[in-house]
Amino acid sequence: MIVIDRLCYQSKLRYINASAKFVYAVLTLILCIASRSAAAAAVVFFVNIYLTVAKGGIPFARYVKFLLVPAVFLAASTAAIVVNLSRTPLDAFAIPLGEWYLTGSVSSVLEGLRLCGKALAAVTCLYFLSLSTVMTEILGVLKKLRVPGLVIELMMLIYRFIFLMMETASAITTSQNSRLGNRDYRTRLRSFGGMASALLVRSLKRSGTLYDAMEARCYDGELKVLSEDRPAGKKELLCIAGYELLLLGMAIWSWMR
Repeated sequence: MIVIDRLCYQSKLRYINASAKFVYAVLTLILCIASRSAAAAAVVFFVNIYLTVAKGGIPFARYVKFLLVPAVFLAASTAAIVVNLSRTPLDAFAIPLGEWYLTGSVSSVLEGLRLCGKALAAVTCLYFLSLSTVMTEILGVLKKLRVPGLVIELMMLIYRFIFLMMETASAITTSQNSRLGNRDYRTRLRSFGGMASALLVRSLKRSGTLYDAMEARCYDGELKVLSEDRPAGKKELLCIAGYELLLLGMAIWSWMR
């Protein structure tokens, strides 16, 4: 099982109404991206961490590791905005490279930090949803929103095949390691190529087997999954409404400045 999936099933927010969590995550994400306020991004960031870690019971160290993955890509992309190669040094920093300077301005540094903070806050919205709501419940919410059935079916099948491919890749890797297939760089490259080709062939075979099994069980183009309907509490809805109104007010204030 994927780590995020396992943590989701262990979350204390697991049995809260899925529609309420979905609406909260999506509205917060939209307002966070639309707002120009750094304070709004900070509020979203810390509130989502509090909900996911303190209320949901997700280990803080594990959550930080999850955040480090997008943080690395954000740092690399933000560097393109902050750092410039120019003959004229700017006011934030300037590293001489012969006749040129690796330099940046204070405004570009602040803009890069603001964009990076907003992106991380947006990521925490998605982490909140994925670490508190299982995939079948998310698909159930999408079905209520009248998302085309074909899209939902594809999402369900792709989600299922992620586990099949991971299981097959793990078995192949274990077999290669037992035969010293990763003892040096050259053998690792050869083993990786063999695993990729074997994984493709076995995945195609297993997909055919899975479809035959679905046909044998009277598959009619729609995957029916049992789901438990848990009504949202009034306190939860009021908290979500108040929080979103606060973010909306901060976004409007940032637009009017």
